[in-house]
Amino acid sequence: MRKFAGFILKSVLLICLSAEAAFAADTVKDFQSWLTVLGMGSLGKGQLEPFKLWVEAQERAGDNVERATQTLLRTGLGYAVNQETTLWLGYAWVYTEEPLTRHPFHENRIWQQLFWTKKFQELTFSIRCRLEERYLETSDNTAYRYRQYFKLMVPLVPTAKLNLASTEEVFWHLNNFNGLNNRGFDQNRFFIGFNYKLNSALTTEIGYLNQYIRRVNTNNFQANVLAMNLFLNW
Repeated sequence: MRKFAGFILKSVLLICLSAEAAFAADTVKDFQSWLTVLGMGSLGKGQLEPFKLWVEAQERAGDNVERATQTLLRTGLGYAVNQETTLWLGYAWVYTEEPLTRHPFHENRIWQQLFWTKKFQELTFSIRCRLEERYLETSDNTAYRYRQYFKLMVPLVPTAKLNLASTEEVFWHLNNFNGLNNRGFDQNRFFIGFNYKLNSALTTEIGYLNQYIRRVNTNNFQANVLAMNLFLNW
């Protein structure tokens, strides 16, 4: 398993270097740090156990980690169809600043998602399908966006407390919402790092995230991100 994890890590690094070269032309680059705290668990026992609560806060620093770039608060309610699949409905508030935009703006989102996770022998594989209805301060029209997320975890020690974690998420605009031809591919996020289970309720994650954003009528954007996550499950 360690050899397999090493192979994945080397393959990922090669992909990142190739992507760096491909995105080099006409792309604005930045170094950022992202901090995410996510709590998720049942609303109670008995008949309430299938009903879930999602509480999340994110703070992102950009301009070479010299200023706040984006703040996100997200909450939602879910229903566990079975041990592997959960359906979610929620709300998110987002505030975005430079260098992601020249004019800071607020955003309200309604989101729906299907989350599926399964363990195959020692590997854990997760899929998240999310649809967002975005109400942006800078647009009179609702922006519809689809996000497809994959996550793979490979244990590095027999106890499964320390894992190699990798995620891939593709964002896709479903409509032209601000008078520009922005329908289609929006952005891509790729993460590679380490996942460590502190105890039955707390898990930490740290690693490298590459964000690439396609922008209309201006240069595309790429962020090299130090991503730090704290997960609370109950």
